[in-house]
Amino acid sequence: MHIGHPEFGQAIPCTCQETEDATTRAAALRRYSNLGALSRITFATTNLEGPLPDASGRQMFSEGVTAAARFAEDPQGWLVLTGPSGSGKTHLAVAIANRCIERNQTAFFIVAADLLDHLRAAYSPDNPVSYDELFEQVRNVPVLVLDDLSVAHATPWAQEKLFQVINHRYNNALPTVVTVRGPLQRLDDALRTRLEGTGGAGTVVQLGNFNSRLVLGIGEVRAEMLQRMTFENFDTRGGANASSQDQESLDRVMHTAQNFAADPEGWLLFSGPRGSGKTHLAVAIAGERLKQGSQVFFAFVPTLLDHLRATFSPDSPVGYDELFEQINSVPLLVLDDLGAESSTVWAEEKLYQIVVHRHEARLPTVITTASTLDELEDTKSRIASRLVDGMVVDWQPITAPNYRDQRRRG
Repeated sequence: MHIGHPEFGQAIPCTCQETEDATTRAAALRRYSNLGALSRITFATTNLEGPLPDASGRQMFSEGVTAAARFAEDPQGWLVLTGPSGSGKTHLAVAIANRCIERNQTAFFIVAADLLDHLRAAYSPDNPVSYDELFEQVRNVPVLVLDDLSVAHATPWAQEKLFQVINHRYNNALPTVVTVRGPLQRLDDALRTRLEGTGGAGTVVQLGNFNSRLVLGIGEVRAEMLQRMTFENFDTRGGANASSQDQESLDRVMHTAQNFAADPEGWLLFSGPRGSGKTHLAVAIAGERLKQGSQVFFAFVPTLLDHLRATFSPDSPVGYDELFEQINSVPLLVLDDLGAESSTVWAEEKLYQIVVHRHEARLPTVITTASTLDELEDTKSRIASRLVDGMVVDWQPITAPNYRDQRRRG
């Protein structure tokens, strides 16, 4: 190199050394990122259709991929990914972190519950990482990915720690990716307002409909039921032993059900003996609404309570709050065979909460029951007080006998 060369006298690293330094730095960034085996997840390996089976869910995921990829190329502000379990939130958040590392940018991934566990453990004198060290790392890392943020069942201490992290990064405009299971409205107001951001600082992307049934497989009306239980094949004759009064009641409730299916408003309650056609009409209503593209949650009450109990298990793929939110907010809820469930205090409380929420919000609901009004008032007085509200509930009694029993004898 001659004396007049602009780089004369400067130390220039060998190209092999540059390659080694880049590889070493990338490896160091991956170790720091806490991604572990998640390093395999990238935008290149992402299925653009997403994990959800419905068309709207696929469309939402495709739009989410676009927003996530844009954020990963130039992390600015906040990106919040919301949606039900299994909708791809963590996948996209991890892909962002891996892309940041590819661009030699420091990123740190941690699940919110794990963060709180680490912070609690840091108080131990045997822990090699101090509380302040870990807390400052999460608060100030250039790009933070905080997965599965929730305040459900969180202690005041846990809520305070999460707020301190979120508030610090919000005030200092540090790029942050947050995933939230369920709608943001379920979060504490202080957290939610910072996640939503102001002045365009925050972008919220929803992946999937919150009323889709996803993993549990509850809430759907089985295809064979929809085929078999329609208005067209509902028998208003009520069998050989049905009186003219029984037939009139069947004809009346069928026309009421058809009108409700055309334009659901308020509540519709079918009561009568088992086998008299209550479930048939409820399924027929659900089928008509599904044809119109509306969302329907259909549940046999005892099974529904079993699923709600199961969500408390640590192995449950869906949280209690998420399933409860679906039941409370779905455009049409069908509760089949109210009164057949085990009458525990817990079951009564959950049913009452569902009934009160939908009653006060005037959300369309269909209920079938084999119990009489007197029986419901004796066993479920709080629920019965809502069901007798004539301003909301259209109570349709069926007097026809058990048609299934007649067919068996015939």
